[in-house]
Amino acid sequence: MTITPGIRRISMSELGPENPLPMIGPLLESPYRIEGAIPPEIIDGAKYGAIPNLYPHREQDGYSRERSPRDVPTIVLENRHLRAVFLPELGGRLWELVDLRTGKSLLHTPDTLQFANLALRNAWFAGGVEWNTTTRGHSPSTCSPVHAGIVETPDGREVLRMWEFDRVRGTVFQLDAWLPDDQPILLVAARLRNPADVDVPVYWWANAAVPQHPANRVVAPADTAFASDEIGGITRVFPTSDGGVDCTWPTQNRHARDFFFDLAPGQRRWILQSDVDGDGLAIVSTDRLRGRKLFIWGQEPGGRRWQRWLSPEGGEYSEIQAGLAQTQFEHLRLPAGAEWTWVEAYGNAAVDAAVATSDDWDIAVSHGEERVELLIGADALERAAQDAASWQDLPPTTFLADGTGWGALEAALRRDTGLPWIDESGTPFRQETLGAEQHPWIDLLAGGDFTGATSFVSGDHWRALLDAHRHTPESLAHLGTIEHAAGDPHGARGRYEAAITAADRGAEGSAEAERATRSSVESHADALAIAHRGLALLDRADGSIDDTLHHYAAACAARPTWRSLLVEAATAAVESGRADTALSLIERYRDSANATDGRVALLLARALADAGRGAEAIERLRNGIEIADLGEGDNALADLWRRLLPGEPVPADAQFSMTGEQ
Repeated sequence: MTITPGIRRISMSELGPENPLPMIGPLLESPYRIEGAIPPEIIDGAKYGAIPNLYPHREQDGYSRERSPRDVPTIVLENRHLRAVFLPELGGRLWELVDLRTGKSLLHTPDTLQFANLALRNAWFAGGVEWNTTTRGHSPSTCSPVHAGIVETPDGREVLRMWEFDRVRGTVFQLDAWLPDDQPILLVAARLRNPADVDVPVYWWANAAVPQHPANRVVAPADTAFASDEIGGITRVFPTSDGGVDCTWPTQNRHARDFFFDLAPGQRRWILQSDVDGDGLAIVSTDRLRGRKLFIWGQEPGGRRWQRWLSPEGGEYSEIQAGLAQTQFEHLRLPAGAEWTWVEAYGNAAVDAAVATSDDWDIAVSHGEERVELLIGADALERAAQDAASWQDLPPTTFLADGTGWGALEAALRRDTGLPWIDESGTPFRQETLGAEQHPWIDLLAGGDFTGATSFVSGDHWRALLDAHRHTPESLAHLGTIEHAAGDPHGARGRYEAAITAADRGAEGSAEAERATRSSVESHADALAIAHRGLALLDRADGSIDDTLHHYAAACAARPTWRSLLVEAATAAVESGRADTALSLIERYRDSANATDGRVALLLARALADAGRGAEAIERLRNGIEIADLGEGDNALADLWRRLLPGEPVPADAQFSMTGEQ
């Protein structure tokens, strides 16, 4: 096997800058109901571990729908059977897995890479195998770099290692990938570590996008599944006869659907897809990785529109997945100081298509079991797990890519405060990875000045350090965000108000203003925007719309170039019935925020319609509105079409509804 860093030229959209605002708002979660014979462990797991927000992360919403050829760093593993291509700057995604015998790609690997709003931090893209951690949804790290290097094992093989620090849960995840000599299988050993002295909720799902064609079928060793849908239900079903449809054929599903297969205890953990020739991806794992899932977008207009939106010119896909829990509604409890490990295996199922597509499900499953055993037997998989355990703490001998600097910052904080931390031998968070986002916090930790922080941190130790620091508009605004995110609205309000007072007082003295550096002026503007925006969120939660819009206006005035502020403020105004306020905000700040984009165009059209200026709103609709970061389940564009032009069908490009209503 060889490991080769390289470059792949991909037509893709630019990720763009992160949103400057902290993610202190609630997560967008669809309500769900649990019906029928659902095991208590699923119910209990669904109630455990939910997080109120994604703080201290910032949203990744700076992309557009414009694509151009870009050079994307890759790490390629290859033996004479398989070629595996990883993208270290995009979450370590396994982008391509090619069976060199057949020349077939076992994954959906489109020619274009288009970011869209499906992940916890917004930006997501379709294709390959995605590693999801933290909480239900597409991972915060899915469009961020991970650390990567080569580990040389005592028996002379080379292993690709990728690792990163989870800022929400405080855990560290590690992936070791290798191709055994002369075997058609990719092995990925995963390790999840909790350095804390308390239990933490954990989540892990590997999501593999696979080509979708009418001849393709998915097989897993279970008769029943827990099925969910886009309107929030979870019920036990027979996937081969759900509503009279055999849903194991992805193209036969009318609606978008999740099927979490109910694998019996002691059953080998696998799922596979077969194409017309019997080729297709198989995912096999050791027992720790319990769950298996099939996801399909469905054949309704909304589902097909999402396919084209996410994978332009790339064809249709479905997903087969493997996870720690039985369903994606659940979190599991990782004990204090503990670690969990498992091994995932990826390869060509190479089934007999006629048998795998049998109308007799038991025959299809039995055949799949035989082929999985030929691909990699249970004993061989256990030996791979033992091998991985023997080298999991060996240090990388070569570094191929740097992830974020947050792991290095966390290590520095824990060393300084005496908090428990991991043995970094195998997953070093090097000081060289500290960047501009971390340096203000390193300075604070060292007892120096605190200024210029454009990123955010969480936790009692950072709160204590900020509180002990000289109170400035910036430190007070950051204290407010920490307390806001932690669920202390009273404390947050006091900090925000103090930040505004301090900023106003600093601006009053002309001598002080003359001495102020450009960076401090910028920091004061940031602090004002963050504090006023925080108060707007608190006031809106309290139902005080006048105060909400007052603070949003002040935030926009402090930072008129922050598109996200304009969008939040105008959205709050429109949704509160204050069309004139929304129009005023958009007119005043649209150009300075460089926000003449689809999201603002939609808000403008909605505000015009609400203000009785329907003809102008219709004109903007007919001119075309494309919203790059349209969220899953966001039907505002189609709703406006139906409202303003009830006699006309909603154009296909505006149909994103997953509930069947178009």
